[in-house]
Amino acid sequence: MTLNRRAFLGTATAAATLAAPMVNAAGHARPRAVVIGGGAGGATAARYIAKDSAGEVDVTLIEPTRTYFTCFFSNLYIGGFREYDSLGHTYGTLAADYGINVVHDWATGVDRDARTVALASGGSVPYDRLVISPGIDFIDGSVPGWDLAAQGVMPHAYKGGTQAQLLKSQIMAMPEGGTYVMVAPPNPYRCPPGPYERISMVAHYLKQNNPTAKIIIADPKEKFSKQALFEEGWQKHYGGMIERIGPDFGGENISVDPAAMTVDIDGEVIDADVVNVIPAQKAGHICAAAGLTDGNWAPVDGNTMQSRLDENIHVLGDASAQGDMPKSGYSANSQAKVAAMAVRGALTDSRVFPAKFSNTCWSLIATEDGVKVGASYEATAEKIAKTDGFISQTGEDDALRRTTYEESIGWYAGITSDMFG
Repeated sequence: MTLNRRAFLGTATAAATLAAPMVNAAGHARPRAVVIGGGAGGATAARYIAKDSAGEVDVTLIEPTRTYFTCFFSNLYIGGFREYDSLGHTYGTLAADYGINVVHDWATGVDRDARTVALASGGSVPYDRLVISPGIDFIDGSVPGWDLAAQGVMPHAYKGGTQAQLLKSQIMAMPEGGTYVMVAPPNPYRCPPGPYERISMVAHYLKQNNPTAKIIIADPKEKFSKQALFEEGWQKHYGGMIERIGPDFGGENISVDPAAMTVDIDGEVIDADVVNVIPAQKAGHICAAAGLTDGNWAPVDGNTMQSRLDENIHVLGDASAQGDMPKSGYSANSQAKVAAMAVRGALTDSRVFPAKFSNTCWSLIATEDGVKVGASYEATAEKIAKTDGFISQTGEDDALRRTTYEESIGWYAGITSDMFG
């Protein structure tokens, strides 16, 4: 086989990707940026550092999965609007076209003094600047009766991957007239509209396939994102199917019994066929292991996304405590570009521009009935602050809702291309 320069580099990088080597710091000519987490924040940051530094920075991306399944748009898979495989993305282009060393391994710890990342395989990777974008983990005991051992019976489906497949298979297997219960999370949590878009997608599937089924939301929050829009849509498309039990009616006093498949809401025990437990959330565990959290989240300086506890580390996306931005894929992608510019500036002495951010969250309520909420933000000394915003309105016509849904499809194609090349 004849190899051109790109093919040669791609082959060499792919070979390096298969290993999880001890990277030798001695005599390294280029500054090193290491990124933990290959999702909307991490993959974007790695790509932009490599792309914009034009080879001046050695970039390593540490991500355990070889195919990354996005959590965003997994609700549309549950509702039957997307195929599962359409949510999966690989890292070959980042390796072959951008020269990023993709290490498929778990990052298990960070030695901040030595500036090294420990790997589950036993190796370690040194860094000059570290970017951490690990997403979320769940707070133990936040839903009495539920822990990770129960996720095979009562799935959370709030991280990308096979949990979404499990939840969908359970919904498809519900008996006629059965009951689906969601235990919704308290604030703050990943993707504020996400649980309620999921309710919409479950209702869409059940209306077509099990129209006498019931949906119950046990919700500890007084209100939720896009509430008026979702409630209007539920009444329009799924009248009588969905019941929400908020804190005024016991929604904050919830426990579950996975063995019995029951949910106790303030003393009332509900027999369920599917129980979707979305627990309270915190930063991915590597943040706590690195000593970067102040409580459950990692505080950062919004101007650079640098940790307020270590200037050589940047924390992105869901894991960060940054101010007004919601925890979303769009937010993580926006923050990643700010962090990448700051990392490149620190390592190559290049110009760093003032940080600006944006976010939009789209939700699908029913076929071509899309709604959205979004805002622009800027960094202040205290936080990332909202400067303006917008939201869909109740009573919009079908054509506008269809356009909003089509926007979301274009956004998904755009952000995944921005992440994975």
